[in-house]
Amino acid sequence: MTGVTLSNVIKRYGETQVIHGVDLEIADSEFCVFVGPSGCGKSTLLRMVAGLEETTEGQINIGPRDVTRLDPSDRGVAMVFQTYALYPHMSVAENMGFGLKMNGHPKAEIDQKVSAASKVLKLDDYLKRKPKALSGGQRQRVAIGRAIVRGPEVFLFDEPLSNLDAELRVEMRVEIARLHQEIGATMIYVTHDQVEAMTLADKIVVLRAGRIEQVGAPMDLYRDPDNRFVAGFIGSPAMNFLDGQITAGGVDVPGLKETVKLPLTMPSAGTQVQIGLRPEHLLITKGNTHKVELTEALGGVSYAYLVTPTGEKIIVEERGDERSKIGDMVGLSFETDRAMLFDAQTEARIR
Repeated sequence: MTGVTLSNVIKRYGETQVIHGVDLEIADSEFCVFVGPSGCGKSTLLRMVAGLEETTEGQINIGPRDVTRLDPSDRGVAMVFQTYALYPHMSVAENMGFGLKMNGHPKAEIDQKVSAASKVLKLDDYLKRKPKALSGGQRQRVAIGRAIVRGPEVFLFDEPLSNLDAELRVEMRVEIARLHQEIGATMIYVTHDQVEAMTLADKIVVLRAGRIEQVGAPMDLYRDPDNRFVAGFIGSPAMNFLDGQITAGGVDVPGLKETVKLPLTMPSAGTQVQIGLRPEHLLITKGNTHKVELTEALGGVSYAYLVTPTGEKIIVEERGDERSKIGDMVGLSFETDRAMLFDAQTEARIR
């Protein structure tokens, strides 16, 4: 197994540039997740690693090899698609072994590799079935099995769970995490679902408009985002942002009806900023500054949707037996060292 290195990688379609000088190093056996909103370039970047999209400028290395101009079949990668891409007239075993068969491998070797992959993915009982007789989760496992059988250096996953229902997605997330632990291969995984990214990744790459915003371990990005975009994208529910202005006494936040003193190096007075507070770091107290507009009770936890005096919206996580009701007037408190501050113009974090 081996790592992947992208050096100043650029992609253009005619005059339109969609990937802007990406530099990235993915270590051997690492599970790296590309995450970002629709249109951010994550699938394009994955397809460039696979060789399905040409690289306009820059270099892609898989291990020591420069694969930038190599055909997909020569790169040592295997891709798992969102749509499974199974042959409907072939059995599960035939689908899994098809790539090896086309490359002229002997039948005994194909059977041995298919058998080994089916044990890992718990597909032994389905090897003689056709795809139409399988559930969505089973079909996706067959697609993953086909990739395993090829014995690639790098596994590439392009939103493989998007077509599955919520329960199956959780189940397949666990399957993919277990698979990574068992075979220890380098894996690159694309998703727009940041919950998938947080639960699967060793390293998350947050993309926006063809540029990398931040790279790091899931909890590092959650606790220490570099800018407002990363802070708002990583975490569910999303971070709350309230407009404020730097004053001599701290940060004047009309939505909280208070001036907040933060343990940070403050910019000059008059600077427009945004204060960021995660739902779990806010506490509902007695008061009448905020109105409860909606509540979502999810069992052990509920979320209260509040309206501030300025009309801004805030989500607060609540636990315990006493929870807010729609229409309640409440107050808010929080520990100031939990708050983050962002420049309103540049969106950069103020530390």
